[in-house]
Amino acid sequence: MPDKPRSNNGTAGLWLGTGASLLIIALIFHGPPDPDLTVQMQHIAEGHTRWALVHWTAAVALFLMSGSGFLNLIDQNTGGSSTGLRSAWLVLALGALLTVSTAVSEAAVVSAAANAGDKATFLTWWEFSSGMANGFFALALASALIALAEVRSDASRMPVWSCAAGTVFGVLSAVGWSLGEHFGVWIGGPIWLISTLLMSVWLAWFGFAALRPARGPTPQTA
Repeated sequence: MPDKPRSNNGTAGLWLGTGASLLIIALIFHGPPDPDLTVQMQHIAEGHTRWALVHWTAAVALFLMSGSGFLNLIDQNTGGSSTGLRSAWLVLALGALLTVSTAVSEAAVVSAAANAGDKATFLTWWEFSSGMANGFFALALASALIALAEVRSDASRMPVWSCAAGTVFGVLSAVGWSLGEHFGVWIGGPIWLISTLLMSVWLAWFGFAALRPARGPTPQTA
């Protein structure tokens, strides 16, 4: 039987794969956040240009990932997918879109305030950025649910082990974010950074896998 286009459209896959790839680059140069804001401000001031570039890259990445979420949501609605999977794509889209504001704020304001030594402005915009960055928690949980759905799918284009790993990375990213951002546990930052990096690798793989044509079922012989 000839190849058939995959129901999960290639445009959404291209946006997800490209966005996740850019997020990988941003995370590599980002480094784990420090719970001590005085130390964090000094760290940003010492490399404010790099900090701005990293976050402009992250803003583009998250915008593309948000777009892929909405495109996949439309595709899932027409493909008869479960409510849980459609909800996961919606949460991914909204979580990524919410976090775009964090990336833009840190690139445009936080880096400049840190470089100028304006602590009041830095703290105000850091609090705003941190609040909006809770979209990362939503993004992580949504990614875990999408990977879990792929584990259970009979039509997945990804190896089962990779989807299981993607599920774990998403959960660890959400846990790391909660520990570091909401409970002030220092290990939360490194856990979030490493697991989000690995989660992004899986999302990039998953996105680009959608560009491959789907094959029909193997014909049965009499």
